[in-house]
Amino acid sequence: MRAYSLDLRQKIVQVVASGISIRKTAERFMVSKSYVQKLLKQKKDLGHLLPFKQGGHQVSPVLQFEDQIREIVAQNNDATLAEYCELVGEATGEWVSLSTMCRTLQRLELPRKKKRCAPVKPKVSGYRRCE
Repeated sequence: MRAYSLDLRQKIVQVVASGISIRKTAERFMVSKSYVQKLLKQKKDLGHLLPFKQGGHQVSPVLQFEDQIREIVAQNNDATLAEYCELVGEATGEWVSLSTMCRTLQRLELPRKKKRCAPVKPKVSGYRRCE
């Protein structure tokens, strides 16, 4: 949801300053009572009604160890995500979840596919295997 316009914010504060209650002002402008209170507090504390920056992109803390991660993956190319988490944690002191490790490997364009551990099933006569 986008931030309310500066014009609307100023009108809300002006109406409350004119003596109308916060609750009635909220109903009039179809906003919540807490939003009106927030605007009044912002105007008092900061002296302006400009909207704050919304959202943002968070960068994984483990990405700062890109070179070490690349080295770990090169040395242990058959490790599972859990093993990568443990190896990176031991090497850097930064412990991450499996999903974070998966996203990190994707961002660094490192392989996550592992060699097949089990032997390939032998072909049974009479059946064709599509390969």
